Amino acid sequence: MGVFFDVSEVFQFAIRIEENGEKFYRKVAEKAEDKEIKDLFNFLADEEVQHKNTFSGMVKKVEKYEPSETYPGEYFQYLRSYADSLVFPPEIEKEMDCRENMGCIIDFAIRRELDSIMYYLETKSFVNETQHKILDKIVDEERRHFVRLSRLKARLNKSK
Repeated sequence: MGVFFDVSEVFQFAIRIEENGEKFYRKVAEKAEDKEIKDLFNFLADEEVQHKNTFSGMVKKVEKYEPSETYPGEYFQYLRSYADSLVFPPEIEKEMDCRENMGCIIDFAIRRELDSIMYYLETKSFVNETQHKILDKIVDEERRHFVRLSRLKARLNKSK
């Protein structure tokens, strides 16, 4: 018999990703001297709060779902590992060691946005189709974050 999978737990991981992202972006904004960088990272932090609220609302509406798996708990284990180790990992402070090189921090943020996009695309297979539009909206926002960070990086590279 398969293991019943609670989709709300996928959203709990998404909430954790958004909380860690907010903390990271706030810390960068605090340390940034450039107004454009400070404003962008504060904006990104605010967006993470909105995403967290969206996922919190989704947790309240989820239905039980049982994904097809090779072994019980396979996909849930994959998502948990992905959320805990790749997207805004707990040891995020190590990445802040490159604080004197804003390009390094922006590169880290770009990678996290891409990782978030992949995570949310993966979670779509677990949720009711009625929630796909909400996830698509968040993925689109994460893509816009990626573009804004990439443009900032290009601007900083030009000014060197």
